[in-house]
Amino acid sequence: MSIDIDRPTESSESAPEFVTVAEVVEEIDDAVEGTAPETVGEDGYETGDSATDLDDAPLGGGPTLRAAIEAVLLVVDTPVDATTLAQVCERPLAEVEACLETLAAEYAEEGRGIALREVAGGWRFYTREECATVVERFVRDGQQARLTQAALETLAVVAYRQPVNRARVSAVRGVNVDGVMRTLLSRGLVEEAGTEHESGAILYRTTNLFLERLGLNDLSELPELAPLLPELSSLEGDLDLPSS
Repeated sequence: MSIDIDRPTESSESAPEFVTVAEVVEEIDDAVEGTAPETVGEDGYETGDSATDLDDAPLGGGPTLRAAIEAVLLVVDTPVDATTLAQVCERPLAEVEACLETLAAEYAEEGRGIALREVAGGWRFYTREECATVVERFVRDGQQARLTQAALETLAVVAYRQPVNRARVSAVRGVNVDGVMRTLLSRGLVEEAGTEHESGAILYRTTNLFLERLGLNDLSELPELAPLLPELSSLEGDLDLPSS
């Protein structure tokens, strides 16, 4: 493209008219308008354009930074620092820190059931304090998972032979019951009932919750199954039984 700076006037009798430098620059700009790339700033956005919020900026066609951070924080067991999040999200540390602060503020303002907190040098989701009663109720009473066959068998032994220690329950079932007993304790179906005088072993018995779940007033209403169980006295000392 050529631009004539020396422009003759319509009248040949007049002296040639010269354009100013500003006019030349303006003419060049008009000629190339729409073809020149915009200047990109240090933040990666085109100069003059309004950058989107950092937490909404797309990750190369993948999830947004906000979504990526939330996904990672949902699967962690311990607080994650911003530097680690920046590495896995492949974003600048400053953007990740800004996004974390924004998310934490939004959860607080909207009164959500979860809160994003910075603790122990990292970030993690927590249930909101106001929801503690509901969460506690769910953990204690709201679990609907059925007991395994092993747990049911162990519970039956405790119910018919209580108070009884773990070793004797293991002897009746022929397997180690430590893990199952912990499950029954956590469900509130069995509880400690002192210690055995001879050995000092902890004794266990069923709880009122056990009676409630079975619809019984007391243990005397249990079905007549005790005679079918082997005598514990015959199993004492015979604890090295198969663990299958």
